[in-house]
Amino acid sequence: MAAFDTTRVQFETAGFAGRIGQAFAALVGAVVDWNDKRATRVALSALTNRELDDIGLTRADIENIG
Repeated sequence: MAAFDTTRVQFETAGFAGRIGQAFAALVGAVVDWNDKRATRVALSALTNRELDDIGLTRADIENIG
């Protein structure tokens, strides 16, 4: 019975693909984080000064979110 040892090849391929996957996941995570903060700033900007005061914020605080 013949057996092929492909563990090393799979490990090296998975290592390279894993690094590419991690870099891509980090990039996607950064874009998602940026977009969440942007959407929050847009939503807060749409509130009136009174509504912002009700939640303890001012217009100046909106720019510091993130």
